[in-house]
Amino acid sequence: CYCTLQVVDRRLTSTMSAILRNRAVKQALSGAYAGYARGFASVPDVMRAAVVRETGPSSVMKVEHDYPVPKLQPGGVLVKNKYSGINFIDTYHRSGLYKRELPFIGGQEGGGFIAAVSPEAEAQGVKVGDRVAYSSVFQTYAEYTAVPANKVVTVPEEVPLDVAVSCGVQGMTAHYLTHSAHAGLVKPGEWMLIHGTGSGTCQWAAQMAKLRGYKVIGTCSESKQDIARATGVDELIVYKEAQGTSYEDYTSVDLVPKVMEITGGEGVKAVIDGIGLATWETSIEVLARRGIFVSFGNASGAVPAFPPLRFINKSGFLTRPKLNDYTVTREELMSRANDIYGWLAKGELKVAVDRCFPLEQAKEGHDYLEAGKSRGKVLYEI
Repeated sequence: CYCTLQVVDRRLTSTMSAILRNRAVKQALSGAYAGYARGFASVPDVMRAAVVRETGPSSVMKVEHDYPVPKLQPGGVLVKNKYSGINFIDTYHRSGLYKRELPFIGGQEGGGFIAAVSPEAEAQGVKVGDRVAYSSVFQTYAEYTAVPANKVVTVPEEVPLDVAVSCGVQGMTAHYLTHSAHAGLVKPGEWMLIHGTGSGTCQWAAQMAKLRGYKVIGTCSESKQDIARATGVDELIVYKEAQGTSYEDYTSVDLVPKVMEITGGEGVKAVIDGIGLATWETSIEVLARRGIFVSFGNASGAVPAFPPLRFINKSGFLTRPKLNDYTVTREELMSRANDIYGWLAKGELKVAVDRCFPLEQAKEGHDYLEAGKSRGKVLYEI
């Protein structure tokens, strides 16, 4: 299916810890999910999955129909996926930029219903039929995924499952980028530059940065101005698009003098940069004294090695973070998740689900993301 762009601002009345027991869930379980609500005995031996057996372009990822279903692990659950999120990091794994043992199933976030539980997970209160989302777990482009019980988050009834899955990698990433990765070197009322506020993770990051009280400069391409402005950024720098693409042409605007003009010549205390190769040098140049460059992605290519002396001009800082190091404990995961669902409940955070590809179109999903076409979250429906 192809989902039209939707902006969700439903009022939530449940908390993250609510267990879904109402009639709507029971009806769902008695219908589409009744087959696996009985538990492990009804789980098949094989499944559909988008598998990478050699690294390379999107064409190397093939949908197989007889891939073994993962085994239920101690302390874990087996989730029958309804959706799986598509993220840039998945393309880095597929291309070989980030090394993985071959073969592997793509993806690292998903959501659906619990099909089987281990005794340890059951003792934690997790049960077959729970509607859940999860992230930072490999092998999610598949009908079933084995997930540690401490990684699953029960989804409140009022939150559509596609939105809940969208709150996984991108929502959690935006949260740690704006709350933790900058190590407190930027304070409320100070300037932060966020690249790519018209797409994906940084739509979330811009909104969360404003909720934290930072002054935000966003960047985007011409075709995504409406999305970027809707995030509430204080200032927006708009790039022309590279010919024949939806990507920003980062040579079309001289970023540094614009940022310095906006900030009165001081620069920004933090830069959140998921673009990588095309922006890393200007990201360093626009830093204020003792500012921090948060480099978290490689959308335009990987940042090359460079000497630390690049930061001597203003005694700058650099971090290259990843999500797993900011959701180390169950408590940390739930703290971030509760913030996200709380903002949704108050209508303070908007989630855009852009496109939903069937799993059989695994290649097309990656192509769409890598072409810079996304205007929000991109998913597979399984």
